[in-house]
Amino acid sequence: MECQSLLEQREDSVSGEQIGKTRILLADGHHVVRQGLRQLLEREADFEVVGEAANGMETVKLARELKPDVVLMEARLSRLDGVEVTRRIKEEHPEAAVLILTTCDDEEYIMGLVGAGAAGYLLKSAYREELAQAIRFVRTGDFVSHLAVAQKLYRRAARRAVPVDSAEHLTRRELEVLKLAAKGMNNREIAGELGVGVRTVKGHLEAVFSKMGVTSRTEAVLEALKRKWVSLQEEEDT
Repeated sequence: MECQSLLEQREDSVSGEQIGKTRILLADGHHVVRQGLRQLLEREADFEVVGEAANGMETVKLARELKPDVVLMEARLSRLDGVEVTRRIKEEHPEAAVLILTTCDDEEYIMGLVGAGAAGYLLKSAYREELAQAIRFVRTGDFVSHLAVAQKLYRRAARRAVPVDSAEHLTRRELEVLKLAAKGMNNREIAGELGVGVRTVKGHLEAVFSKMGVTSRTEAVLEALKRKWVSLQEEEDT
């Protein structure tokens, strides 16, 4: 496979979840793409496509009216920038998860989307099973990312010189959680690895985000790389 996904390691981690049908809003500038996505997703018994938007303004409007659980959105939309679309949706409907479909080349833009509150990003070439699983993950509060995109972002961040903030220090357990998050583990997997509860993991991540001044695990990992708290070389050698 051209780009291997982190999701392949996590396919069983939401199997025990008992939630209702996931209401999905599709946002893509191409009608054919939207129809193809609808046909793929409607094969899943736990999904319901509740609407389609062709541009950014329409996406914000429909998200407000339909209150979807997940907005599956291409990275770049007309009439309103995707970053702004994500920011507005999260402000008006914070419980909605925005999942981005992108390419391997959107590094700077993806960081803007993550900063605006996107719940993850996948390549447009993702398989149906991979896409469906990603939607289930973000519906339950996890962040998802495609390994090829994440690696490029992490490497980019690792090359930047950023002064270390010595005013705040992570606890040993918070650093352990951050390192496992850098490996692509979700909250359940981290909890299992450390022998603690999922709520405990979430609490540690919230503390990490607060201390580092970030809002997502991707940003936290990027900052950790810049501050040399996490090493990509270590991850590649394991």
